[in-house]
Amino acid sequence: MTEKATFVADKHQQIAFRVVADATKPEIKAAVELLFKVQVESVQVLNRKGKAKRFGRFTGRRRNERKAYVSLVEGQEIDFAEVK
Repeated sequence: MTEKATFVADKHQQIAFRVVADATKPEIKAAVELLFKVQVESVQVLNRKGKAKRFGRFTGRRRNERKAYVSLVEGQEIDFAEVK
């Protein structure tokens, strides 16, 4: 988890996940509910474009990524220490 994801988790009771690029909001919601046995209130997604980077004289690009910010129903929480 990044510092920003930790801040969002504390302030807005949301959890950040990196998901595959073609995952939809209903698919993400169903997967989180199935894997962690919790009720999801809402899902917000963010598509981030990869940065252009240079390696000496060669130019490259970091990959694009998609993040999902998942809000859980009041009183629900995910304990990552118990997840196998």
